[in-house]
Amino acid sequence: MIHTKLRFTALAMLAAAGCFAQTAPKLYSRADTLRGTITPERVWWNVLKYDITVKPDYNTKTTAGSNVITYNVLTAKHSPVMQVDLQEPLNIDSILLDNKKKLKYTREGNAWHVTVGEQAAKTEHKLAVYFSGTPKEGVRPPWIGGWTFAKDSLNRPWMTVTCQGLGASVWYPCKDHQSDEPDNGASLTMIVPDTLVAVANGRLQSHKKNNDGTATYKWAVTNPINNYDIIPYIGKYVNFSEVYNGEKGKLDLNYWVLDYNLPKAKTYMPFEVKHMLKAFEHWFGPYPFYEDGYKLIDAPHTGMEHQSAVAYGNWYKPGYRLRDASGTGLGLKWDFIIVHESGHEWFGNNITSNDLADMWIHESFTNYSETLYVDYRFGVDAGNDYNYGIRKGIQNKEPIIPPYNVNAQGSGDMYPKGGNMLQTIRHSINDDVLFRNVMRGLNKQFYHQTVTAAQIQNYISAQAKFDYKRVFEQYLTTTQIPNLELQYSTDRKTIKYRYTNCIPGFNLPLVLKDKTKEIKLNPTTEWKTIKVGANKELFNSEAIIKMYYITVS
Repeated sequence: MIHTKLRFTALAMLAAAGCFAQTAPKLYSRADTLRGTITPERVWWNVLKYDITVKPDYNTKTTAGSNVITYNVLTAKHSPVMQVDLQEPLNIDSILLDNKKKLKYTREGNAWHVTVGEQAAKTEHKLAVYFSGTPKEGVRPPWIGGWTFAKDSLNRPWMTVTCQGLGASVWYPCKDHQSDEPDNGASLTMIVPDTLVAVANGRLQSHKKNNDGTATYKWAVTNPINNYDIIPYIGKYVNFSEVYNGEKGKLDLNYWVLDYNLPKAKTYMPFEVKHMLKAFEHWFGPYPFYEDGYKLIDAPHTGMEHQSAVAYGNWYKPGYRLRDASGTGLGLKWDFIIVHESGHEWFGNNITSNDLADMWIHESFTNYSETLYVDYRFGVDAGNDYNYGIRKGIQNKEPIIPPYNVNAQGSGDMYPKGGNMLQTIRHSINDDVLFRNVMRGLNKQFYHQTVTAAQIQNYISAQAKFDYKRVFEQYLTTTQIPNLELQYSTDRKTIKYRYTNCIPGFNLPLVLKDKTKEIKLNPTTEWKTIKVGANKELFNSEAIIKMYYITVS
């Protein structure tokens, strides 16, 4: 986490869309295991749909509601108990199976053990979970999340939730593990004061005024969605919209902004969004959720990647609140939150990691989407400069990947270091047509899926026709920066080279080039020799370091 009084740094900006792990070693508890593991009480059932209802009370900061969990049974022999997650201090009031049978349950911290009995394989059921209480409030959203009960600049209620890492169970009961997304989508019904407007993911299904001073809004997505992406936005919203002619056809773009932001939103948001979509559909393929549309929504925090309902709090200004992590000035030519958070629609929302430990799949690729955006709009050299500039945010205090099965988040280096790792691999491949096909192929191969790190790494290696396993291992599981050691012969006609300060077997291929020539090296931890000839100037340490996240000695 980034402390409130910490002076702004490049690292802080690069973490704009997520939470950092604690830097001190952590002892993991049974509660961590219950949250982060596919327990026997989780493994036998698969979520098909969530139908969530919530009624927040702004004045008391309490909520009440329900989640109807539609699920199917995967195996004939299974635990008679189902694990449902809801975080303290919220409380489950009752649970009903298939609209008729009231179930018994016990609580173990944030995990609730529900006795459902034996159920036949391949059958479908509905579990209605009713809850209420005073939920956790976001201390410093989005980094330390929960419910936000804020006021807009005119002192009117403004409510939302942030819960990446913390977990969706902080505000509604669910199967709170990234590996199981509702296959058939989700709906969110919000009961709010009729003076306010409620917005959520996907498309508006219904809106009605009640007879008690409240109004009910129901929104829904048809696509699978991360638990932490389902989010309510409640405030004095107004809407404007347009249609974007995208790679997959007509895409509905909607902008939900506070009423007093409407004039500047109309002149600012569409320009930024259409540039983003053009760049990302080029690099990654079609926007993954045409059926649910794309929305930007004013939020009382910096921003988050909520699927089809991206939270925006960047002051309608370029950069990250007028800051540029690269130090090049390039980051001040576009809106960081619109680009970064929308990049997550492809990496994080379309492709989701099974385990939170592989959050780098979300953040490294999305950090790198910034480089690819700059590359697309301002040229290859600008992209290279931006990527190299963000290295100042890398700390290398702990590995990017933490322990698995305990809901642990890795180092914040997953942002700038992960982005530089991908830039390193791109230069190593040395074929931007192929690299673009890899990026697009990932989003096609793993469309609307949850994945392991091995699946992503193996796909890239297979397409590149080189096994990058050791390269990923180096940058994701260690804090060492590989060093390329060079030794010239006395006549300077040959060079010996090898890698040091790296894991055994590290074998990143290097392509050194300028405008007219290039040479390929295949360094390992063993000495190799190559004749230099006319390529002597290609062994320029500064140029090598700018292309690859390594050192040279």
